[in-house]
Amino acid sequence: MTVELPIGVSLSKVFRVDREHSAKHIGSGEVEVLSTPSMILFMEMVSLELAQRYLPQNLTTVGTRVDVKHLNPAPVGAEIVVESKLVKQEGRKLTFEVRALWKDLVVGEGIHERYIVDKQKFVEKVKRLVSERV
Repeated sequence: MTVELPIGVSLSKVFRVDREHSAKHIGSGEVEVLSTPSMILFMEMVSLELAQRYLPQNLTTVGTRVDVKHLNPAPVGAEIVVESKLVKQEGRKLTFEVRALWKDLVVGEGIHERYIVDKQKFVEKVKRLVSERV
């Protein structure tokens, strides 16, 4: 099932920091700035889209690790650029360098790992785990 993805490929996407992405709105802080969970969500979304460009339809990736630093605030209304670059593949494990920028300011950066899975087999595994725990 292993598909080799080209190391070094990257993708950048622009996201607007809306109120629902703020720390105050989601409860992770008291101010109207980009929340760390929302920043991580954007990083995962870009990494998923990047990987999906190289995978057949029956395969996808699931996030397994996020190790990022949130370095600077970005206010509600800001447009941030989120970048993901595939830097390593070990079998089904993909490692991405991720970064979020607001203008020339690095908002956050770090590593994100995803695993390639067969969609149908993964759903079957989830169903099996659920039935074992009911």
